Amino acid sequence: MHCPDHSNLYDQLKRAPKHDMDFVTYSKYRPVTKKLFTYLGYEPYISMMLTGATGMHRQIFNDKEGHKAIDVFLDKLQMSHVIDFGGRLEVDSPTVPLAELLLQKLQIVQTNEKDIQDAIILLSEHEIGSGDREQVNGEYIAEILGNEWGFYYTVSENLAKLKGFLGKYNLNKKDNEAVSLRIDRLQDMADRKPKTLRWKLRAKVGTSTKWYNDVEEVQRH
Repeated sequence: MHCPDHSNLYDQLKRAPKHDMDFVTYSKYRPVTKKLFTYLGYEPYISMMLTGATGMHRQIFNDKEGHKAIDVFLDKLQMSHVIDFGGRLEVDSPTVPLAELLLQKLQIVQTNEKDIQDAIILLSEHEIGSGDREQVNGEYIAEILGNEWGFYYTVSENLAKLKGFLGKYNLNKKDNEAVSLRIDRLQDMADRKPKTLRWKLRAKVGTSTKWYNDVEEVQRH
């Protein structure tokens, strides 16, 4: 929806299709989303992993045939790192803002090629800027990364991976150069952003201590 000028890249990069759908809303709508997806024929997924803090911010639904799965994230996406959507869902429509779309891919510690492809397509279409209107808000991303060293480290590692994969894909020269420059710009903005004391103290520890959250694989059925 955000990349109409580069939709051909999904076929060119042989992007595997998704068989699930992800939605984000605020936790105050939890009862409404449950009613909605139940009405549409989906069944709530019940699991011990959806208790406590995880369950507060996530709902899972499956269709009765077992072919489709739906994740609803409430207020936050809690995976390798936490993306807080507070006050951000009104910024864009019908998707979350481009900054969050990109961060959802770059926050994954054990990233896969599908996520790398999505990030490259997103960066093929959009400049890195300081706003949210059809551009990736690099200032907003840099602010988030300036507060948490672990998040910064993961994103930096994944931006380097994106550059590495560019050589593997046969993008045209214009797109290749654009993505490479946008990766550099985003990394530069993150590097230049003033860091909190917490960030600096955590940076001294580095990767000797785990800097990310473990993500438990959901058994859908």
